[in-house]
Amino acid sequence: MIPNPLALIAEITHRCPLHCVYCSNPLQMAGAKEELATGGWLRVFQEAARLGILHLHLTGGEPLARLDLKELVAGAHACGLYSNLITSGIGLSETRLKEIVEVGLDHIQLSFQDAREGPANWIAGAKAHAHKVALAATIRRFPIAFTVNLVVHRQNLDCLEEMITFIEQLQPERVEIAHAQYYGWALKNRDSLMPTREQLDNCLRIVEAAQQRLSGTMRIDCVVPDYYARYPKACMGGWGRRLMLIDPAGRVLPCHAAGVIPGMQFDNVLEHPLEWIWTDSSAFQRFRGEDWMPDPCRSCDRRSEDFGGCRCQAFLLTGDASATDPTCSLAPMHNVVENARLQAAGQGSASEVVWLYRPNPE
Repeated sequence: MIPNPLALIAEITHRCPLHCVYCSNPLQMAGAKEELATGGWLRVFQEAARLGILHLHLTGGEPLARLDLKELVAGAHACGLYSNLITSGIGLSETRLKEIVEVGLDHIQLSFQDAREGPANWIAGAKAHAHKVALAATIRRFPIAFTVNLVVHRQNLDCLEEMITFIEQLQPERVEIAHAQYYGWALKNRDSLMPTREQLDNCLRIVEAAQQRLSGTMRIDCVVPDYYARYPKACMGGWGRRLMLIDPAGRVLPCHAAGVIPGMQFDNVLEHPLEWIWTDSSAFQRFRGEDWMPDPCRSCDRRSEDFGGCRCQAFLLTGDASATDPTCSLAPMHNVVENARLQAAGQGSASEVVWLYRPNPE
């Protein structure tokens, strides 16, 4: 018996005013003309609610690029879905925020690249930091849950204490300190993004101290880079086990990066009901269970905890989506991760970095 998914990640657009160098969106992104229309998304939200989904994450790209965002939030609320807007904040005025809160938005997650304006704009490839700071103050005036997302990496980790102090002043209920994960454009820029072991160890000490100091005031979660982990993460809670993602054109995937795996068919909500895609489609069944697992995963006591790790990462690093995730210390090809760490350790300072910036699809 396949349990119902708990959350739907709705990538309502790939358009974005930022060009973040750590962006994990696909290298081939959907253009505006390919995006599902308002009615298509509203129907999907209704099907999601009937399927038992509780949480809806409206993301992109930048979801504010959709002029029908108010209608989408209202439709989600009417279905009983808890809606979370994941945004850079660019395009969000006080008037527009008031409108979407009034129709039922429950939560907003605002991203920051740094505490310092210059480095933040450099990382994002756009002058956005000052607007984000002002917007955070505006958000606090509305009855809505507020999370700050801070992506950390080699170029900003040395300023982590300063960044936590900065975020504390924004007064969110929660902050997610998320190390860059190496998919999409982040993989292209991996050598300049991957932290050193010293930076990571220092990061963990700083986070632990901040968690103790701010306990009961601001929750701090930290997502560490799995290139330094002993075992892989249970990516997305396991392939097709908890979450489903719909891209702007309506393709349904188990995660945001699954499209990189060749030879797979990802069905579209324009052609199939969401429930059928979850329970019966070949893509969602491909890596469910344990039958697909090679050794050492098949005989490992952790196979029901991490499910062999990330299938997309396995493909990107080994060329085989069925391989044990190389971030696992037991993986036959763990050496590719060790080599990546060594290669990144030899990279220069921030002033010497040449980024590959994420483009904005038309």
